[in-house]
Amino acid sequence: MKGLTGEQAEQRKKSGLQNLPVEAPSKSVGEIVAGNVFTFFNFIFAVLAVCLILVGRYKQMLFLVAVAVNAAIGVVQQIRSKREVDRLSLLSEAGYPVIRDGEEQILVSEELVQDDLVCFRAGAQIPADAVLEEGEARVSEALITGEADAVYKKPGDELRSGSFLLSGRCLARLTHVGAESYVSKLTIEARKKGFGKKSEMMEALDKILHVIAVLLIPMGLFLFWKQHWIMELDISESTVAVIAALVGMIPEGLYLLTSVALALSVMRLAKRNTVVHEMSCIETLARIDVLCVDKTGTITEPQMQVSQVICLDERLGEDFVTELLWQYHRVLEADNETAMAIRRYYAERGADSELENGAGKERDWDAIRAIPFQSKTKWSAVVFKDRGAYVMGAPEVLLGEQYPKLSRELVEYAKRGERVILAASFDGNPEEGKALTGVIHPLAFFVIANNIRENAEATFRFFEEQGVSVKVISGDHPAAVAKIAAQAGITGAEQFADARKFETEAELLKAVETYTVFGRVTPEQKRQIVKALKQNGHTVAMTGDGVNDILALKDADCSVAMASGSEAACHAAHLVLMDSDFSAMPEIVAEGRRVINNIERAAALFLVKNIFSFVLTVILLFAPLTYPLTPIQLTMIGGFTIGIPSFFLALEPGADRIRGRFILNVMDKALPGGLTNVLAVLAVSIVCEAMGYPVEVMNTMAGIAVGFVGLLVLAGVCQPFDKKRFFLWFMMAALLIANILLLGRQLYSLVPLQFTQMIILFAIMGASGPCLLFMRRGIDAAALYWRGKREGACVRKQNRKRTIF
Repeated sequence: MKGLTGEQAEQRKKSGLQNLPVEAPSKSVGEIVAGNVFTFFNFIFAVLAVCLILVGRYKQMLFLVAVAVNAAIGVVQQIRSKREVDRLSLLSEAGYPVIRDGEEQILVSEELVQDDLVCFRAGAQIPADAVLEEGEARVSEALITGEADAVYKKPGDELRSGSFLLSGRCLARLTHVGAESYVSKLTIEARKKGFGKKSEMMEALDKILHVIAVLLIPMGLFLFWKQHWIMELDISESTVAVIAALVGMIPEGLYLLTSVALALSVMRLAKRNTVVHEMSCIETLARIDVLCVDKTGTITEPQMQVSQVICLDERLGEDFVTELLWQYHRVLEADNETAMAIRRYYAERGADSELENGAGKERDWDAIRAIPFQSKTKWSAVVFKDRGAYVMGAPEVLLGEQYPKLSRELVEYAKRGERVILAASFDGNPEEGKALTGVIHPLAFFVIANNIRENAEATFRFFEEQGVSVKVISGDHPAAVAKIAAQAGITGAEQFADARKFETEAELLKAVETYTVFGRVTPEQKRQIVKALKQNGHTVAMTGDGVNDILALKDADCSVAMASGSEAACHAAHLVLMDSDFSAMPEIVAEGRRVINNIERAAALFLVKNIFSFVLTVILLFAPLTYPLTPIQLTMIGGFTIGIPSFFLALEPGADRIRGRFILNVMDKALPGGLTNVLAVLAVSIVCEAMGYPVEVMNTMAGIAVGFVGLLVLAGVCQPFDKKRFFLWFMMAALLIANILLLGRQLYSLVPLQFTQMIILFAIMGASGPCLLFMRRGIDAAALYWRGKREGACVRKQNRKRTIF
């Protein structure tokens, strides 16, 4: 088949029949700018600024400077991140062999057009709907339908976009591309229905922002009514008071800080040659407590070597085995690493060239039927005309009752961590997906070695130190996998099991907590193990590189694929290691933990102000007191105690595993400071009202008290102090004091205090420290109590679940 001509391909592109994605891999520059400028809260700020202009209080509009700076930082950082991610995505994009003008070309998915002839091999993902023209293949549609069973495809059958080849090789003609393909329609439908996974942290932030957005306008209107008509302040003073309250309630930098921190994290991962498919997985990485790994390509190097060939039938000899293997893999493409290792073994000894030149007994054996290797059955087969059937696969699966006769010798290889493959003749008719029923005559064992990755032991030591349990799930013999795991330094490697013995969900739920190593695992069982771990309350990450890992990768909380593995595995994973180096995992996990720890720390700073403003506003709706702060004061205090330090703290190292829920962790840190601020400001307001001090004095005392509490909260967030954090805190304190002393009267409308007023202010500030400490200990004790009750309830629920099963 010649395929399309170059001219025909160009015509189809002009006609819109090109395989363009329905969703861009990243936002455009315009979308980034719009996303940072045209936000709901920026609209509120603009309305507040107009109100200040109308009452002639221009100086109070300083908060617009902070809004503009925040937006500019967000745009710049996200554009930088976009460029780095786009560069790496371009390098990672898979190429497809396409026949055009009668020649094979390698084109990326976006360059394909309708009616292109594309060659697909095992592990390839189908980029557009197609009809199979030549060849045969076993296809999995698990990523689009959820069905794990493979589907056999022959000429004339349809190949759905989003599915992937488990085995075989075929030539297919593309029928529906771009938005017309099956997987694109699913994507469009999901977008209409609002589907899309958000991390717990982003969902929590969304909820906070939605609550604030709903309450903002009615609370502002009520406060204006109370300040103007009840407290009898003029329009100008009432407007300033309301705007001060609303500015305090808006977390103007929180969402931006989170977006920028995640964008920077994606950029740092990109510089480490790691492609991030879903940004939410960065948070999940920070929370994992179980890491599931495949043996081959993760613990060991992806390439295998045949270390020994043992002929079991002296009558036939090694020459016959050599010819059998050549003929076998001439019919069945060597589409997995085991088959490729055997093929390389003979190629290195010149067997391939000798047989191709006719040095063998016969040039070609006539193949009647071939059954590719399946991870589920653990064997492959070829039936030759006048020669019968031959099979290759796991010895214990093929030999059945005969296995005990050879098990002693085979177990010795397994104890050394080596894989053993049996080649045998089969006196029967092998059928795909069914057990072999007939006599197996062993011909040869292939002993295959797999070198452990150089940094594997240090990598697994990191996870152990970080409290992350490692589970090894492999299709190999459990004893062999356990030996490799032990050599790699995985704790508990001696606890291994053959996955074939677990037949019920209850057995598997118990086994995942008991065993560390699972052997002879099918792809569906890998998925079940991941699900069982999640059901037991774990946050699970899964690494893999083959088509047999895809189902588990899809169901894991966070999945990591090796770029050297199958293309379909890379598409299914949240993260792709372009260097295929598992030793990069500690850095990736540490990056996730660093960014989420820092976001929690910075979010606590922002919410101190929001909690304070919200609670104070609610109280002042009913109390006979005026609002004691101005917008410009809150902008100044927020800049030095929240805005500037939060961006520096977001860059801090911190590899501690995230525990608990994001919103509870943040509220636990923010509530003491917010409530202490409320008490301090109420004390100032009540004293000033009782003493008859003017509003300017109250504003000054309240502003200084809030700034002091802000520095106390910042000191708590910076704990434990190191040189950098202490310097940050010291500089913020110095800048805040300098602003008050140098610009207090001219810019912030602060007035000099009398001696009595200063004594009262110092007393309130002095009481703030113990009050903050008391609040913190009380909230910590309450959180500990409720956490204990919740964990006890979870344990009882889990025990009931196991009892039911």
